[in-house]
Amino acid sequence: MFRSRSKDEKAPTEKVTADLSKQPRDPEAPKGRPTPKRSEAQSQRRRAQTVPLDRKEAAKRQREARRADLTRQREALNSGDERYLPARDKGPVRRFVRDFVDSRFTIAEFFLPMAVVILVLSLFGNTNRGLQNISLLLWLGVIVMIIIDSIGIWIRLRKQLAVRFPTESKRGAIAYGLMRTLQMRRLRLPKPLVKRGERP
Repeated sequence: MFRSRSKDEKAPTEKVTADLSKQPRDPEAPKGRPTPKRSEAQSQRRRAQTVPLDRKEAAKRQREARRADLTRQREALNSGDERYLPARDKGPVRRFVRDFVDSRFTIAEFFLPMAVVILVLSLFGNTNRGLQNISLLLWLGVIVMIIIDSIGIWIRLRKQLAVRFPTESKRGAIAYGLMRTLQMRRLRLPKPLVKRGERP
């Protein structure tokens, strides 16, 4: 019952294992997982090395990353680089709207300088009734002209967007363009990339 096996009994198992180890592995046989690319393996190792040890370190890295993103966005607003623009300025529709507005003279862009002039006139109007009436008339005239100009831009821009981008979403694009007309050309962000009179 407890006797040891004979040499003849042990031989078959040894032969089988030897045969299995000598057989070459099929190179196309699956091994259970894909081999990672070198770049992926390196990035995983780097990520493992750069995992923050504590909460303070994690918060610091997050702040630095946010600061770097904001710097990239600021540079993109000046250069017009689509990759780093804020979400509200991204895409071909928004780019076309910006170019459409920047290529035209609009009355709304002169609203701030005119408002300052009207304000000064109204201050002097406290002593002179005629100046006060002139400032009020100017104020009403500026507002009416801005409304008429904005309606014209809205109609033309809507037509152009329907022709150029029939399948893309144009939600908020016209409001985006009208808000841009209220900014002075020099202060607009992203910076204008077309000259006056140059059609987009």
